Amino acid sequence: MGDYSSHFLMKTQDAKAYAVEVLGYFDPAEPLEAVEIGDGNINYVFKIWNPQTGRSVVIKQADKLLRSSGRPLDVYRNKIEAEILKIQGQLAPGYLPEVYHYDETMCALSMEDISAYKNLRKELALGHTFDHLAENLSNFLAQTLLPTTDLVLNRAEKKDRVKLFVNKELCDISEDLVFTEPYDDYKGRNIILPENMDFVKRFLYEDEQLKGQVAMLRDRFMNLAQALIHGDLHSGSIFVNQQGMKVIDPEFAFYGPMGYDVGNVIGNLFFAWANRYYIAPQDKDFLRWISQTIGDTLDLFLEKFSEAYDQQVSFSLYKTPLFKANYMDELLADSLGYAGTEMIRRVVGDSKVSEVTSVEPLEQRLPLERSLIQMGISLIKNRYRFEDGQDIVREFSLIIER
Repeated sequence: MGDYSSHFLMKTQDAKAYAVEVLGYFDPAEPLEAVEIGDGNINYVFKIWNPQTGRSVVIKQADKLLRSSGRPLDVYRNKIEAEILKIQGQLAPGYLPEVYHYDETMCALSMEDISAYKNLRKELALGHTFDHLAENLSNFLAQTLLPTTDLVLNRAEKKDRVKLFVNKELCDISEDLVFTEPYDDYKGRNIILPENMDFVKRFLYEDEQLKGQVAMLRDRFMNLAQALIHGDLHSGSIFVNQQGMKVIDPEFAFYGPMGYDVGNVIGNLFFAWANRYYIAPQDKDFLRWISQTIGDTLDLFLEKFSEAYDQQVSFSLYKTPLFKANYMDELLADSLGYAGTEMIRRVVGDSKVSEVTSVEPLEQRLPLERSLIQMGISLIKNRYRFEDGQDIVREFSLIIER
């Protein structure tokens, strides 16, 4: 028997033993295989399975150090992830992996294996389409966000949750990488093509109006404890097949503006659109589908959120038409603004996306990056002007066709 009384970083053999001895998920005599499948920077993820039966489990362990730099990091993030998976799993059944066990000593989260689903970012890069995507994305967002606000949740319980989900180290990462460095490269970490440096200086570093708008979004991100949000809901955290989708990796979860989750989803879909437009403009079917999916995801979310609001909100003041209309307006504006910050930071910051970095011919890469930056700026500056998803689809069509 292994000793799991104090934290140590597991290797694949340890993970197999852990699945038997701690989880009791497999019998000791079963033939087991294990592999480390994590590709992130802050956790280790193991898949353990019986090749004869196909039965499997995933164990995600937090270490005390970042994988890349060795910088210390609070292992409490894994408890946060376990808790939000349980909460969102109850609110949106079927959209998240089932949690089997959380071990506070080993900082190990054991959960359902979702190998039947594939990484959405990679699938979109291959030109694959999913007719259900807008429906399921909007369902997940509407079902997980509204019920965690104090429009619905008991006030005292909501305050307890805000305290439980304080996630200062990972929020600090977002506050820098998303809301500061793309506009003020004070750490010298931005990665910008030399041919785009003057463009970035002009449109990002030297635009005081834009920086003022980003500062407002940053302030809301840091101070608006509105809803329990995933905090990093990009297309690499969403897995799909033709039947449905699963959402993973909510270690950045905290109580923040719900538009941040909506905006991250929308912004990342724009990467797929831009990538395909510049490298495979002949793929008209995909381009039609992705543009329609972006507009539908936002519009369906707002429609479902509004319907859920009428059904779930009971406090009389919150049910007044003026309050609800203002709440919905701010939600839409936040969603668009945060979509814009996500698009910009993934182009100029040091945490990029493959839809951008995989494009090698400079004559394709330069206009792709510039179109995403321009769209991000428009979403930020005009977030109170756009009225729906179709508006932003038309805006990006105009930008790329200029």
